[in-house]
Amino acid sequence: MDVKTIAVITQKGGAGKTTLALHLAVAAERDDKTAAIIDLDPQASAATWSDVREGETPAVVSAQPNRLSIVMKEAERCGADFAIIDTSPNSESASLAAARAADLVLIPCRPHLFDLQAVSTTIELARIANKPFAIVLNAVPSQGRLGQETAAVLQRLGVTTAPVQLGHRAAYYHCLTKGQVASEYDPLGKAAEEVFELYRWVKAQLELQSQSLTNYVRM
Repeated sequence: MDVKTIAVITQKGGAGKTTLALHLAVAAERDDKTAAIIDLDPQASAATWSDVREGETPAVVSAQPNRLSIVMKEAERCGADFAIIDTSPNSESASLAAARAADLVLIPCRPHLFDLQAVSTTIELARIANKPFAIVLNAVPSQGRLGQETAAVLQRLGVTTAPVQLGHRAAYYHCLTKGQVASEYDPLGKAAEEVFELYRWVKAQLELQSQSLTNYVRM
C-alpha cells in the first residue's frame, strides 16, 4: 500500500503549518483513513499538541530530517493511508527533503505583503523537488476582499492556490491548547466547515495524481 504523503512547508514563521497539518490529519481520520503526522520541526509543536490530546490518533512522530525515509517506511508498515509532514521554517534542507518525499506540497501563506514576498523561496523549493504544490491562504480576514485579491495576484504569477481559504478564526487557536482541532472544538463552526472542504480538495488532488501515474505506467 502506498502512503499518500503531504508536505506542509514554508520558510516564513507563523504561517500556520502545524495548524494546517493537524487539521488535515484529523479530517483524514474522520474520513476513516489512518493518518500519521511526521514532525520535523525542532520546536515539536505537533508533538506537544499530541501530548495533551485525549485520543490516540492521529499518530505524531518527531523525527530528524535525515531519518525521514525510515519513518515513512514505518508509517507504511503500520498501515497509514496518509502521512503529513510538518516542517521547520528555518531549514531549507528539511523542507526540500519533505517536498521530495511528498505527493503534494502545501504552502500555507497569510494574505499580507511580507508573507507573499517570503513565499517565493518556498515555491522554488517545491519546484526543485518537482512536485505539485499549492498555496493555502490562511488567517484570511472575514471582512473585505483581501483573500480573493491575494489569490488573484498569485494566479497571475502562475501559482496554484487552493480554492478553499482558511479564515482568521478564534477556533483555530483555542482548539490547539486543548489537543483538539476546530471540528472538535466547534463542530458547527465556520472553521470546521472550511477544513472539511479543504480536505476534500486535497484528497481529490491526490487521487488525480494517482490516476495520472497509473495512466502513465499503462502507456
